[in-house]
Amino acid sequence: MTRAAGTSVPSAVADAHRREWAFVLAATVAVAGDLGSAEEAAQEAFESALGAWAVSGVPRNPGAWLTTVARRKALDRLRHAAVEQRALPKLLPEAEPEAGDDDAAAFPDERLRLIFTCCHPALSEEARIALTLRLVCGLQTGEVARGFLVSESTMAARITRAKQKVARARIPYRVPSDEELPERLDAVLDVVHLIYTAGHTAPAGSSLTRPDLADRALELAGLLRDLMPGNPDVAGLLALLVLTEARAAAREDADGRLVLLEDQDRTTWDRAAIAGGVRLLEEALRGRGRPGRFTILAAIAAVHDQSADWAGTDWAQIVGLYDALLDLWPSPVVRLNRAIAVGFAEGPAEGLRDLDRLASDPLLVRYPYLAAARADFLRRLGRREDAALAYQEALVFAGNDVERRFLGDRLAAL
Repeated sequence: MTRAAGTSVPSAVADAHRREWAFVLAATVAVAGDLGSAEEAAQEAFESALGAWAVSGVPRNPGAWLTTVARRKALDRLRHAAVEQRALPKLLPEAEPEAGDDDAAAFPDERLRLIFTCCHPALSEEARIALTLRLVCGLQTGEVARGFLVSESTMAARITRAKQKVARARIPYRVPSDEELPERLDAVLDVVHLIYTAGHTAPAGSSLTRPDLADRALELAGLLRDLMPGNPDVAGLLALLVLTEARAAAREDADGRLVLLEDQDRTTWDRAAIAGGVRLLEEALRGRGRPGRFTILAAIAAVHDQSADWAGTDWAQIVGLYDALLDLWPSPVVRLNRAIAVGFAEGPAEGLRDLDRLASDPLLVRYPYLAAARADFLRRLGRREDAALAYQEALVFAGNDVERRFLGDRLAAL
């Protein structure tokens, strides 16, 4: 047992929670038999650490210490409830846990099992996101609720229903087979991307971003790559997130106003992150078969990140990448983004023509970025009255206050 100089036990436990929660919980599920019991046992282990570490010091391997205690507590619950005597062979040694540096290797795939369970296709999209943030990321229920602008009680009920669905549907706690993996992995990547999207641009509220959610998504994508190092789709998603986040510092000015990509100060972009993202993209592109949708999105992000300025952006290449993406993912939002790219590649009139073809799509009728894109092209074409109407429409459906302020400024400038 050791304790770093100047490191308090509460801060050591908090750091262990951030780094080790998913590992501890995942390793405990195998003993507990269900997510709810495992979660309670893991929470008790972290509470025990506060007292035990204050007496004996912070262990060399906090994650293994916590896992030993959590699994023992889960087993005690089974004993006392007389639920499953056959779990007794899983009993860990009764000696006081002294975590060796190699103990964590005992459960190498448990976190991957946990992620695939939380993102099972039998669960709704809302449930997958909530379970992943709560169980894999270790966020408190209130934190998850704030991230998606619902009450804590609503989110607690959502998480409880999701756990019950896992139990009732007998969703297996395992990594999918090779045959199942492509479809199941896509659901996992979707959840991570949705979490990042909610962090990159908050759906509502006073802030443009939710850095906590963006950071969690980056951590999840990094964890997936650690657990599945040869998978090109995982590398592609991580590349997309890294390349997008590299521009984060330039998205708002000193007064908190939104700054579009066209006007951003590119000297503030994180060049080291861009280089790392490009390496991840190259890794993804070397994979077998066609590039996945997140890899193509990462390639689009890389074109932007590697352009010296707005005028030097290779919009024709971006249009071509969106064409490839539409073959894989023919969604209305992809069509919208392609139309915007056409507007910059071939002129605002061409872009507006493509946008107007999307105006009747029921999935885009209330989508603020369609109206905002039309307003921008109309403004560039000098059609001020039409642009004003489009900005007003975008304001009706805009999410967070920073975007609404931007749209209001553009409307006022007309």
